[in-house]
Amino acid sequence: MGRKLWLHKVMGAASLLALATAGAAHGQVVEELVVTAQKRVENVQDVPIAISAFSANALQERAVGNVAQLSNLAPNVTLDGGTPFSGSPSVLSAYVRGIGSDDFAFNIDPGVGIYVDGVYLARTVGANQDLLDVERIEILKGPQGTLFGRNTIGGAISIVTREPGETFKFKGDVTTGSHKLMQARGSADLPLAEGLSSSITFGIKSRQGYVERIPYPDARARNTTSYTAFPSSGYDTASHEGGENSWNLRGKLKWKGELTKVVLSADYTREDGGGLANTLLATTEMVPGNFAGTSNLPGTAFDPTGTTGFLFAGLYNFCIGATPAQIAARNAQALCGVRGTQYSPGLRVASLAGVNVDADPTNDRLPFDSRFVSKDIDKSYATGNSFSNMVNWGVGGTVEHSLTDDVTVKSITAYRKLLWKSGTDADGSPLNIGQLSFNMKQWQISQELQLLGSALDKKLNYVLGGYYFKEKGSLHDYVTFDEGLLQVDGPNQLETKNYAAFGQVDWRPSELIGVTIGGRYTKEEKLFEGGQQDLNGFNYKLFGCSDANGNIRPNGAFPLAPIPCQVGLSYPDPSNPVRVYAPGVNKQTFSNFSPKVGVQLHPADDLMTYVSWSKGYKTGGWTTRLTNPQLTAQPFGEEVATTWEAGFKSKLLDRRLQLNGSVFQTEYDGIQLNFQQGTSPTIRNAGDAKIKGVELEAVAVPLEGLTINASVGYLRARYTDVLAGVLAVSGPNVFQAGTFVGAPLPKTPEWKINLSPRYAFKLANGGSVTAIADWTYTSSIWNNAQRTYVLKRPAVQVVNASVAYADPDGAWSVTVGGTNLTDKRYLTTGNENIAAGAVFGTYSRPREAYVRLGVTF
Repeated sequence: MGRKLWLHKVMGAASLLALATAGAAHGQVVEELVVTAQKRVENVQDVPIAISAFSANALQERAVGNVAQLSNLAPNVTLDGGTPFSGSPSVLSAYVRGIGSDDFAFNIDPGVGIYVDGVYLARTVGANQDLLDVERIEILKGPQGTLFGRNTIGGAISIVTREPGETFKFKGDVTTGSHKLMQARGSADLPLAEGLSSSITFGIKSRQGYVERIPYPDARARNTTSYTAFPSSGYDTASHEGGENSWNLRGKLKWKGELTKVVLSADYTREDGGGLANTLLATTEMVPGNFAGTSNLPGTAFDPTGTTGFLFAGLYNFCIGATPAQIAARNAQALCGVRGTQYSPGLRVASLAGVNVDADPTNDRLPFDSRFVSKDIDKSYATGNSFSNMVNWGVGGTVEHSLTDDVTVKSITAYRKLLWKSGTDADGSPLNIGQLSFNMKQWQISQELQLLGSALDKKLNYVLGGYYFKEKGSLHDYVTFDEGLLQVDGPNQLETKNYAAFGQVDWRPSELIGVTIGGRYTKEEKLFEGGQQDLNGFNYKLFGCSDANGNIRPNGAFPLAPIPCQVGLSYPDPSNPVRVYAPGVNKQTFSNFSPKVGVQLHPADDLMTYVSWSKGYKTGGWTTRLTNPQLTAQPFGEEVATTWEAGFKSKLLDRRLQLNGSVFQTEYDGIQLNFQQGTSPTIRNAGDAKIKGVELEAVAVPLEGLTINASVGYLRARYTDVLAGVLAVSGPNVFQAGTFVGAPLPKTPEWKINLSPRYAFKLANGGSVTAIADWTYTSSIWNNAQRTYVLKRPAVQVVNASVAYADPDGAWSVTVGGTNLTDKRYLTTGNENIAAGAVFGTYSRPREAYVRLGVTF
């Protein structure tokens, strides 16, 4: 689509909204909304930052229950619950203006910072927060490094929960709906004494999954080795995938004196669900007798050159279908033999060799191929683990003390702990082709001090601050590929310390001009140790250093040279012959200065224009998931984003039309690109990009009772440089469009358009009816960096709607609504693992209906 055309679309939308409000009733205006995007309370229209802000009422009316559900309402924002093979909807994949992260590993930091009451959440696990008793949410776009720090190069999402009220009040609701949805929420304000109040908030939710597991109609399925025979973080399973079972609790205590306010808080979340929904999309296979790849993808053909690489699924098919003579001819006795080694004594699984061609038909096994690709995306033949268990809790305290009428000191202290286990059967079959599970333990502590003040008759406002952050934890990967031919056991340990000093000054020398200058200096130290190992010792078996019973000879002669096998294959740990990750603690140190400079013009009371230049950075780490021996750890460096932005904020037509817009350009350097290397999803600084875009958001009140929210986002995000090695790995083939200069960035639609009308009117009895609809158009998205064809998300239009009745006294209300009313289905995440044999993904939720009863007293 040409640039002139998108400009016409943007201007056309603005013109239509202006015309629509021309005859509006003079008594009705756009609702005011305050934010804390610059660490102080301000009207959103006075902040020279592109912000999409949502009040508590707007979230409830639009049935937004978690962070990911905000995705359709904000331009140039993509938020998905779940990342590739995470197995959990509580993991957040967040992208703002083309920058973000689509992973959960401990070595990878998010590109969009998530904050709850000013406290940074370091992990994407648990970041898809349940929006319980929220006062408002602010999505800040563009680098926010000056005031919010590292890992906010795409933007920041600030969740502000409600403080306790000074009088008794209870508000709650009960919701039931599709897929056996049952949800109850409530919040009570409990005054305790003069100046002392408290609140308690709870939420309970259960819902059956929308992907049903069904038995595969072949007796050979019963001969599959149980998934419980292989190491895992847990062995829970489920009859339906994509279900939810969680409860949340938050308590607050507020004391307010003449000069001081103290708010103490504690929150607890427990999730015990059936895991992220998964659908097998395609398979790769091997023709017996030839280690070459084939595909069941439409329009593709057998690859006689084997350029798709070594296929573990192909080896499995070969082992079960080849005769002893054929196996011996390929020197594959050890490969097809006992799975496990003497270094994993509790894991010695029987040989696969020739089970389908021996004299015993009762031990025949199913091959892995396209027969398991279900025609119904909500049906699966999977039988393995499926669960997502999380405990996420924290305590915090915020203290504000007025030193003078114009100077306030503020302290935010917090401790958080996360315990998470998840598992998913990615292959969608009764076989153990892709059994993935994880166990994460993490704690963090943070302390922020702010000095907020004003001077020169409030023409100059400033914030100065210091920040300390520390986190420590572990992530243990358990991955079984292709009936145990590769068995990844990966314990990883990480520790991070971060110190920062920041400041920003906003000066209004005249009524017309304002100036913003700020900066943040950060110093960070990271320690990491990886313990990745292959419990099957596959490389030893591949290169003749193991017998058919799984016994490897690390000190025996390497077949290709007169040196010990372990040395010849470059296994790095003398004390552990199957360990592939280099032993020892690795260290990286980062320092960064993130400045911001801006100028604002105020030609009228309800009009502001601004220009800004800002920088942000995302910290580096280490690639951890490698399955071939590594003599040294592979680090990757930081990402850096530099953005120019020009925008305006306005209220027109007697404040019946609020119209905000911005244009921006970002230089995005050192992108931490996640791409597949064999069976391993790896991270490298593999490219640079240039991002250009436009945003327009409007709120109009054209008629009494009618409010229209609308937004348009256009984004052009293209690689300007790609590391040659990545181009070779991710280049075009029958599965992928590839990553190259000029290709679009993942998770980045070119267009997003939203229209949300709300109409409320009074009835004769004094009650009220509120009708709301949301329509969102999102152009196509590549879900991964390699741009895998079957994982591409097509252009979609999603419609949600609801109607609510509130009684005359406002004591109760009933809402009937539906989400995804046209039942548009698209992939929100997925993974392509050609070497393992499968391409799989998670589809969006189907059409669902709900009924909610709310009470207030």
